[in-house]
Order: sequence, then C-alpha cells, then structure tokens
Amino acid sequence: MDRQIRRIGFVLIVLFGVLFLQLNNIQVLQAAKLANAPGNSRHITADFSRPRGVIQTADGVVVARSVPSNDAYKLVRQYPQGPLFAGITGFFSLTYGSDGVEATYDKDLSGQTLLIRHLSDLLRPRTTTEDLTLTISNRLQQQAATSMGHLKGAVVAMDPRDGSVLAMYSFPSYDPNALASHDQAMVTQARAAYLADPSQPLLARAYRRAYPPGSTFKVVDSAGVFDHDPALASKSYPILTQLVLPETNRTLHNFAGESCGGMLPELLKVSCDTGFAQVGLDLGAQNLASEANAFGYDHTPPLDLPSVAASNFPPPSAFHQNLPALAYSALGQQNVTTTALENALTVAGIANGGNIMVPHVMAQIRDSQGQMVRAWQPRTWMHATSAQTAGMVRDLMVGVTQGGTATNVALPGVQVAAKTGTAEGASTSNTSWLVAFAPAGAPTVAVAVVIEPQPGLPSNPTGSVVAGPIARAMLAAALAKPGASAPPAGSPVAPPAGGTPGTGGPGTGRGGSSPGTAGTPNTGNTPNTGNTPNTGSTPGTGSTPRTGSTPRTGSTPSTATAPPGGGSTPGTGNLGTGR
Repeated sequence: MDRQIRRIGFVLIVLFGVLFLQLNNIQVLQAAKLANAPGNSRHITADFSRPRGVIQTADGVVVARSVPSNDAYKLVRQYPQGPLFAGITGFFSLTYGSDGVEATYDKDLSGQTLLIRHLSDLLRPRTTTEDLTLTISNRLQQQAATSMGHLKGAVVAMDPRDGSVLAMYSFPSYDPNALASHDQAMVTQARAAYLADPSQPLLARAYRRAYPPGSTFKVVDSAGVFDHDPALASKSYPILTQLVLPETNRTLHNFAGESCGGMLPELLKVSCDTGFAQVGLDLGAQNLASEANAFGYDHTPPLDLPSVAASNFPPPSAFHQNLPALAYSALGQQNVTTTALENALTVAGIANGGNIMVPHVMAQIRDSQGQMVRAWQPRTWMHATSAQTAGMVRDLMVGVTQGGTATNVALPGVQVAAKTGTAEGASTSNTSWLVAFAPAGAPTVAVAVVIEPQPGLPSNPTGSVVAGPIARAMLAAALAKPGASAPPAGSPVAPPAGGTPGTGGPGTGRGGSSPGTAGTPNTGNTPNTGNTPNTGSTPGTGSTPRTGSTPRTGSTPSTATAPPGGGSTPGTGNLGTGR
C-alpha cells in the first residue's frame, strides 16, 4: 500500500513539475510571441484602445495624436498636417502596422519604456505615454513644400553641428490618415491607390531613393585631392571642350560644349567635367573610393527612421581595365548614387570641420506629465576628412557662389558655400541637384535639393536653374529669425502641370548620343542606391497586410536601388556630361 502511495505521489510531483515548466514557458519564454500573435484580438484591442503620445515639431505644431474613434478600439491615430510630415511620422495602422517615427519610437509613444512608478501601474492598464518632440521645424517644412510646389524630388535641411534634421520633405507624398483609419476596407483601397500611382507617393524620396549625384560629387573629389594627393590642387589642367577617354576612342564633352581647365579652384567654380575626369584618373580608383567611403558612401546613414537607403560608389576592383568608368564616376555618374540625406550629410561634414554627425529627427521625449525622459545626445558618425581639408573645400565652394555655377544661391550679407549638380540620363532627362551650407564661416544649416526628371522642366535642365531657387529659399528661411521675413528667394522653376513621369529618368550619367559607357541605365522611376534592385511597387508602406495583429514596425519599406559596380567596357561614340 505504501509503495502504491509513493508511486502515485511521484507521478503527481512529476505532473506538477511539467505543469510548472509549461506555465513558465507560456508566461515567460513565449509571452512576447503569444502576445503578438495575429490571432490575439485582445492584445490588438488593447493596443488601439490605450493612449499614445503626441508627436510635435520643434516649434510646437502637433503632427500626430490619438483621438476618440467611436468604435471598439476607442482611439485612432490622427495626423493634422496630412502629407506634409508623412515621410517623417509614417503611420500607425491597424491594417498595415507602422512606419516612420511611429515605428522607430513605438515603445516610447505607447509608454512601454517608462519604469513602473506606482503600484497602481501593476493593477490597471497603463495610461502614461511619452510625447516626442522632433528636430523638424514646421516653418522650414512648410517652406520646403512651398518652394518645391509640384516638382518631384526631395529637400533635406540639417544643422551640421549636431545632425539635427531641420526639414525633410518629399514630393509627392501621401495622407497617413488614410492608412490609420479603422475602416480596413477603406485603408486597403487607399493603399492600393497609392501603390498604383506611378509617381510612388508612399516612397520617402529624401532618404529612401538614391539618384546619381552628378557634379555635386566633385565636392568629394576635391576633398580627395587634399587628402590623398595635394599636389593635384596646384596642377593646371588643359583647357578643353572634350576629353578622349583612356582605353577607348570615346570622348567626354563639357556641358553645352564649353571650354574649361586650370587649377582646382577654377575647375570647381565652373564645374569643369573634362578637368574633374582627369582629377579622378589622377587620384586613382583606390583613393577615390576611399574618400567616398569616408563621407558615407556604401554605408547606411544611421537616421532614426526605418529603411534608410545606402548610397553607392563602386569598389576599386570595378575599375580594373575600365578607366573610362573611373572618369565618369569622378563626375558622380556611371553607377554612383546618393540620397538627398547623404548629400546633405556630405556637405554638412565639410561645414562641420570634417566631422559628419549622426542625423536624427528626435529631439527629446517627455512623459505625459511633462518630465524629461531623454534628449538626443549628439555624436559623430564619420570623421570624413581633416579640418584643414574641410576648410579648403569650403573656400572652393564659396567660389562657386561668387562667380561660378551657383551665383543664384547667394544671399545678401551672408557667405554661402554651394555646389550644383546635373546628372544626365537618356535624351535630355536630367537629375538636378544643389547642395549648400551657410554662413560659410560658421555654418548653422546645410541643404540638399534633388529634382527628378519630369515633364514640364526646361529643356536640358541644370541644377542651378531647377534646384538652385529651392535651396536658396531654404537657406534664407533657415537663417531668418522666426517671424521675420526672409530675403527674396529668387524665381523657382514653374512646376509641371501634372501627368505621369516619363521613363527617361536618371541613367548612367551620359547625355548626347547613345548612352552607355558602363552599367545599365535606369528607367527613370527607380534611380537607385547600389543595393538589391526592387520593382518599386511597395515603397514605404510599412509591413505586409494583416487581418489584425499587433502593429508592426513596417518591416522593409522598399527603397529604389541600383546595380552596383563600375559597369562594362565602353564602346564608341561621344558622351556628354552635366554640371
């Protein structure tokens, strides 16, 4: 009898042990997985029923908040500024998860990062949230939208001293309210319409699409001269209208058939293509690639937003037995690509004595009682170059606004450093750039403007004509005291009347006759970064559609990408370039 009791007791102990282990497995080890399971409607209801923090601009304008929804979920996310901040805030959607700041700072906005301060926090649903203040200025964001009008492209303005993003606007954009609705049929319909739009409004062009930088890359070339072969700075290059490329009978032409040459200051001032092609060849593939890498090419900028695109500069091996590709890469064409964000960071590095700071859109986070939770601590991302080199390149860029290709960016009473860029594609389809910072002696703002090829632009558009007035307006607004009128911003190019963008987008960087010294031209709608190509069908949409689950962080909003490498051996013919 005692033996049977012992057996039963042993079995009961084992069963209780198994039960204890399973309870720990469910409640501890698998707690997060089960809580986030698609079928956990209780968790979904809780997420959309609890308060969520406010997102506001640096100048106090609310751009995201939760309001009563009058349905089972009680609260719905609202974006009072609509498309203006969509590329930054992203969305918080029952159907498609989250994107942008809503994704990066989800735990903060929902209050999950706050410590338990009272016993009551353990006994009832948490109502404490965290409010997030952006570095973005509503005033500058409005200026970017006004200046761009209906031109497709992007604007990034930042403080080079600490990496604060002051404005970051992409056009076209989308209304995040359409994706935040609890009416799933309406949300699905809205998303389908956005995806079907050939202008790709869901794509945050400012940091998720890369374009050929054209002559703005000559800023990197110039820094490379001082860093790797200073003797080239005093070398006088011959005055030419065209350059016969090595290892081929092809010729590279200056913009509009102009003649130019001389030493580095004159080359940059007039954006001399034949001169900088020779500079690139003299520097060599290893030095040029090294300098590009130092400024952030082939790295993903650590911006605190999801799915930031990397910029691309081919590895030195890509130019083995392909020197023409090296010459074109020195002009920011071929397979060289960059985002507006990276181009802003490049000139910000020059402005900040050679140091590129980590870019960020979060300024500070406070709890719902107004107590500081944390504030951004500036830190360096890249030591791109020396302070001496940065100072010399700065002086060269000042020359561009004082008698060079960017005189229309100059401001009264302020010394501006700038560089234009025109990356030529098929036919007359150019990608237009302007990068700048000011005041040149003590910079507080750096700007990058990129305008895509599109109907309605002047024939054979240039960065100076198309992007210049926008950059000037941004610099003027950033330097003006709030409430004061900024200096006249110039006359921007009239925006196109509308229509679908053409297919002759930024290609490998050759104008004139038949393109193709190396690499495959882009189609125009998906200029790229040098990473894995995509179809561009789902840019910035957040995560995969769900039937209802915990909002996710917008797994991989797509970026427009480009094939890496230096391309193939050039054939015959003549090639034009942009300034």
